[in-house]
Amino acid sequence: SFPTTINDGTIKFFFLADSNPFLLTIPNITDKMQSKLILLLTAIASTPAIAFVAPAPRHLTPKLILSAADTEAEIEEPKMNPDNPALPELKGDYDWDAAHAADPDWITENVPGKIVLNEVELAAQVTELSKLEEMWRKERLNEEYEEARIIGWVDQAETYNGRFAMFFLAVGLLTEYWTGIDIPGQIEEMARVGGFIGPDY
Repeated sequence: SFPTTINDGTIKFFFLADSNPFLLTIPNITDKMQSKLILLLTAIASTPAIAFVAPAPRHLTPKLILSAADTEAEIEEPKMNPDNPALPELKGDYDWDAAHAADPDWITENVPGKIVLNEVELAAQVTELSKLEEMWRKERLNEEYEEARIIGWVDQAETYNGRFAMFFLAVGLLTEYWTGIDIPGQIEEMARVGGFIGPDY
């Protein structure tokens, strides 16, 4: 495509679109506008035609919407053990007893949780459990009694005794610092005030 300038102020512009020839005629063009218009048309002519073509609409793939029934049908529930419906099904037939037959710690008889006891054995177990319960009850009562004691050689009495001793020792030292009377003098003064010893004449 190329522009052609006519002397009478008309510009004819030939171009091809989709292999079809077209003629664009622009009359009454002034001298000042001719150069600018020719430059503009040349730039348009050199632009690929695909730039002016609207892009084809994209077809979005619709999302697959499943109903609740279809979802439940797709989820396969685990199979349960026919011997114990509360447990899942075991894959494969594996004999644990045969696999661990050489282990001396592996027991197949009197397995805890699977032992069947008669009434005499159950009564003996109840008696032993009652003895243990009574022993633990006495130990608990003894611990509660010792913790509640505050007199005697008990931990709580020793704690109070140590705290009082440190408190009065600190008071005696501060009193000696402020008054100049040592701790034996303070004890003597307290005995005189209390009337335990006579006045010093």
